[in-house]
Parts: sequence; structure tokens; C-alpha cells
Amino acid sequence: MSDAPKPEGNPQSDPNSSIQLKVSDDQQAGVFSNAVSVSMTRDGVVIDFGYILPNVKPTTIKVVSRVNMTHMTTESFLKVLQNAVLDWRNKQKELPQQ
Repeated sequence: MSDAPKPEGNPQSDPNSSIQLKVSDDQQAGVFSNAVSVSMTRDGVVIDFGYILPNVKPTTIKVVSRVNMTHMTTESFLKVLQNAVLDWRNKQKELPQQ
């Protein structure tokens, strides 16, 4: 396993934190997703990340990763993701226009 850089906006990215994020070598590259589906039940949330298969009729989405979360973890994830996107947008505004 390799140590991966912690994503921006992650509250656990504090260098004084005792939590480490480990990503196995076979997961380092990640997967490409251009579609997402969210299903909620009383017990939790299922997020399917998918890839729209090109030139296939009817339109077909191949699920490349499924994530199951508790509602509490989902709310935390939503906040972290929202903060990361806002940080990225703000940094993009600061870049010189080409």
C-alpha cells in the first residue's frame, strides 16, 4: 500500500491528526466516472459511480464503483466535497486568464 496525498478540504488533512489515509497500489489510478446514481434507504445511502458506454443503444451505464454509507457519513462526505469544490473554484478564479 502507498500513502496517498490527502484531498483538499478534508478535515482530516491536519498534519497533527492521527488518522492516515492508505490507498493500495491497485487503487492508485482510481476509476473514471461520468455518471452517478444515489439511492437512499432507511438504513443508509448507496452511491453508484458509473461510466456511460459510448455508441451503445439504449444508453447503458456500467457501474465502476459502489459506495455504501451511513446517513451520518454521507452528510460528512457532502460537507467535505462541497468545501473541496468551493476551494477549487476559488483557486480557479485566482489563476491568470489565458
